[in-house]
Amino acid sequence: MINYGIIGAGMMGQEHIRNIRLLGDARVEAILEPDPLMAGAASRLAPEAAMVGSVDEMLKRNALDCLLIASPNHVHVDQMEQVAGQRPLPLLVEKPLFTAPDQADRLKRLSSDYPAPIWVAMEYRYMPPIAMMIDRAEDTTGGIRMLTVREHRFPFLDKVGAWNRFNAQSGGTLVEKCCHFFDLMRLILKSEPVRIMASAAQDVNHQAEEYDGKRPDIWDNGYVIVDFASGARAMLELCMFAEGARYQEHLSAMGPKGKIEALVPGPGRFWPESLGPAPVPKIVVSPRNPRGEQELDVPVDPDLLEAGDHNGSTFYQHQRFLEVVRGKGRVEVTLDDGARAVAMGLAAQQSALTGEVVRL
Repeated sequence: MINYGIIGAGMMGQEHIRNIRLLGDARVEAILEPDPLMAGAASRLAPEAAMVGSVDEMLKRNALDCLLIASPNHVHVDQMEQVAGQRPLPLLVEKPLFTAPDQADRLKRLSSDYPAPIWVAMEYRYMPPIAMMIDRAEDTTGGIRMLTVREHRFPFLDKVGAWNRFNAQSGGTLVEKCCHFFDLMRLILKSEPVRIMASAAQDVNHQAEEYDGKRPDIWDNGYVIVDFASGARAMLELCMFAEGARYQEHLSAMGPKGKIEALVPGPGRFWPESLGPAPVPKIVVSPRNPRGEQELDVPVDPDLLEAGDHNGSTFYQHQRFLEVVRGKGRVEVTLDDGARAVAMGLAAQQSALTGEVVRL
């Protein structure tokens, strides 16, 4: 039985708790969550867990085998450094790893000295249709030359203290929301980015909101084009006022032999009952010869869909992370992976602000 300590039990932290409880060979030993409402909800999900008031108090619990950090983005590095200095347990850290360029050097130092495994929570890698697309992409395309990632979704959800409404705490939309997609680009194309161009804005959402006299400055739509060292190119299209779409994520990879797509619906809890059953994830294969689309449904276990908003990926991620904690597996999403995804997001933010190409 693996004992988790949870640092940050808001919306995403609670999704992690629900999925940990489904694993069968893991439990939540302790939870740190300063917001009373979120702490109460987390305690109801894991009544066996002790509620603690600080990271110090968490680290004194001898039964802990690993830690999950799912706190607001801007405190990740501080908390990782505190853990490193006191009791460096295996870590699963939510994305993005950091939010500002000056935190990158601190992360490098931590990466070189930390004696236990650190896994960055890039859940999108483990969504069943995306994982299947990645497995089949090379054979289907004959070598990817173009990759498109489109996310048409709902606006940012309400979070404690509205931290996700402001660039200073979230890193900006192209970091907070889109580092997942930049991670997928690197993973799928097996290459590193060399040039980024972006255009983005806040056109629809959150414009009438105000928190402590401040208006949200996060963007709600944008395009990002990325050139890779291999010569392949990728594009991200983000719209956060398009929750009426049947599929939330649509990935397309194209090469000389053909095209493969992954279609991923949004959270089932947002699907209107009046429209019937929620969409089933699928992949679509379109060879150039012989022509003709081939569709394949990729259903996800209903219990996993009920446990979170990420099409079962949080559960599969924890399965692999537990193998690492037990010394039997390897870290699949490293600190370097997480840092490079944030660097791409920060470059995209800079390009959209300045209107200039950013070279990496």
